[in-house]
Amino acid sequence: MRALLEFIAKFYHWLVFVALEVAATMLIFRFNNYQGSVWLTTANTVVGTLDSWEREAIRFVHLGQTNTELTRRNLRLEQNVAFLRARLDSLTHDSTVSERLHSQRMEGVDMLQARVITNSVLRRNNLITINVGAADGVEPEQGVVGGTGIVGIVYMVSEHYSIVMPLLNSHFSMSCCLRDSGYFGQLKWDGKDPFFAILDDIPRHARFKIGDIVETSGFSSIFPKGLFVGRVSAIENSDDGLSYRLRIHLGINFSRLDDVCVVRQAFQPELRQLEEQADSAMAAQ
Repeated sequence: MRALLEFIAKFYHWLVFVALEVAATMLIFRFNNYQGSVWLTTANTVVGTLDSWEREAIRFVHLGQTNTELTRRNLRLEQNVAFLRARLDSLTHDSTVSERLHSQRMEGVDMLQARVITNSVLRRNNLITINVGAADGVEPEQGVVGGTGIVGIVYMVSEHYSIVMPLLNSHFSMSCCLRDSGYFGQLKWDGKDPFFAILDDIPRHARFKIGDIVETSGFSSIFPKGLFVGRVSAIENSDDGLSYRLRIHLGINFSRLDDVCVVRQAFQPELRQLEEQADSAMAAQ
């Protein structure tokens, strides 16, 4: 204790100088808008860079396990694709029909690869940060997908990063349909289990069963039709009893989300502008 007091007594003028410098710096950034904005921009950039380094270190540690899982998943997918393609070709007696259908569905759609920087699954309004932004051609309201399903929608964009509103967000809503029957409804998250979402407004006369595939309906400019979302795991009645409420087991495991793709459709800006004009015209009437 005595040594500490002697140190303070010896260097007290330097300690006072440092304290005053820190206080002056804080006052400058707090009460001056320009300096404050510079500080926030720099701090966000530094935090984003540190998060990227941390994420890369975690990826490197788990690289072996990830490669093993990807190999197994790719093998299953290749087997499923080969079986379905052979089945389709035999039914249509046309060996090129599967390639033509795939080309038609993905026409005008571009996939931009990205990596997840930050992620959360425990909040009611979760957000995801990815490492691509305006410089890469990313815009708000573009879709984001993973290897096993839909992830969410681009919410905010900076020069090199983007914030994604995932399925696990109470403000998220998306039109989806049952693949076999074509009946559609609104997909939402109830804020409880990160592995499940709710598909509302399915008509009472619709026919479906546990295990049926749920996919994007294509009723918006965000996602093309036919992207996998999940499978029906439970069937319930809606609150008013006039429709069904389906519990959907999501294809994406958000707690282990790492690599994603931003869906960029060629005619999305034109379609969005037309929809906004139609909304304005209806509001003016």
